[in-house]
Amino acid sequence: MEVRRAKTENQIKDALQVRYKVFVEEQRVPEEIEIDGLDEEANHFVLYHQKKPIGAGRLRVSGTVGKVERICVLTPYRKQGFGKLIMDAIEQSSPQIGVSKLTLHAQSHAVPFYLQLGYEITSEPFIEAGIEHVSMQKTVSRS
Repeated sequence: MEVRRAKTENQIKDALQVRYKVFVEEQRVPEEIEIDGLDEEANHFVLYHQKKPIGAGRLRVSGTVGKVERICVLTPYRKQGFGKLIMDAIEQSSPQIGVSKLTLHAQSHAVPFYLQLGYEITSEPFIEAGIEHVSMQKTVSRS
């Protein structure tokens, strides 16, 4: 298992491929919402298992705040701690790029996962892409 911060076009394509499978095909998020035109400004992370992309996420930065987005793992690999590997990689890279606080919109079913990682709920539930979410945040230490 290896999480890579995507640096090549192929690695970014791997991330987008996993996200498409999870969000568009599985969760039925409209393609125009998933492919939102913000990928060029984001830092992408890809989880590989035996050289196959199985998970992904992205981090967009605004000042010292990073917005964690599109965290996903392919169905056969869920509930095995792989999402945590992606989040750990994002959190570990954040101070290097000047981020001291991470925010995210968590799907309601994923809230316990993010709470275990130290995120706090900062909003009432809201609907995004037809799915209930809450805003969450966490301060990350500078190393």
